[in-house]
Amino acid sequence: METDEWTYLTKEEKRKQLFRRQKELLGQFLERGAISRRQYDKSLGDLIEKMGISGDERE
Repeated sequence: METDEWTYLTKEEKRKQLFRRQKELLGQFLERGAISRRQYDKSLGDLIEKMGISGDERE
């Protein structure tokens, strides 16, 4: 996403985009063996909790 596009997103849209990016990064770490499945699950759970992500926003 370009900087100009980011500027026009609402606070909620920015939060969702940030969550998706962080989840994707965690997935890449797991895929490459940088973290274990247990670490991935723990980190994703913490991310969901701290960002207040609801069930329908997790995908």
